[in-house]
Amino acid sequence: LRHVRLSLTLLFTAKMEGEPCVESLEKRLQELERRLYGQRAVRGSKPVKCAEALVRVQTSLASTANKRERVKILHKKIEDLMKYLDPQFTERIAIPDAMKLEFILAEEDFLLSQASLLEQVSNLQPLLDSPHIAAVPDHAARLQRLAQIHIKQQDKSEALTEEVKKQFEDYNKMMFLLSKQFSQWDETLRALEGSGQ
Repeated sequence: LRHVRLSLTLLFTAKMEGEPCVESLEKRLQELERRLYGQRAVRGSKPVKCAEALVRVQTSLASTANKRERVKILHKKIEDLMKYLDPQFTERIAIPDAMKLEFILAEEDFLLSQASLLEQVSNLQPLLDSPHIAAVPDHAARLQRLAQIHIKQQDKSEALTEEVKKQFEDYNKMMFLLSKQFSQWDETLRALEGSGQ
């Protein structure tokens, strides 16, 4: 296959120096046939011609393709695909320069605002290069340690809050029981005072 590619390259390159184009092509074709067929080039008394074999294959493929409707559609799609893959296709359908100019002029205000913002960014560039910004990685490590301390303290404060809440609940229960007890004693005293009079 490498030899065939090399031979095809030889066949389709510019004509050889000092030789007419037809003779050059004939020599290249013979070289291609020799590389393709080697010593088998002569079958009986009739030499095998590469071009004739290619024409026969092309003819049989074309007749087969014409018999099948799906193959015709596929060939049409391949032609369309080749048309779309052609680099000149985009140039043919490209927007004219006048239309491009109108697009640019229509976006003039937006482009100017973006240019001014970009200029502001370039003016603020020295601030980004300041030593304070450069020291951010060191501060990040310290901030990480402080964040861990804060998390520990937050856990402790939540535990303390729960403890205080429990103490308040116990205090409220105790006060409720004491007030209930004092109420009972008060009723008992009133009852005794009432019976003593």
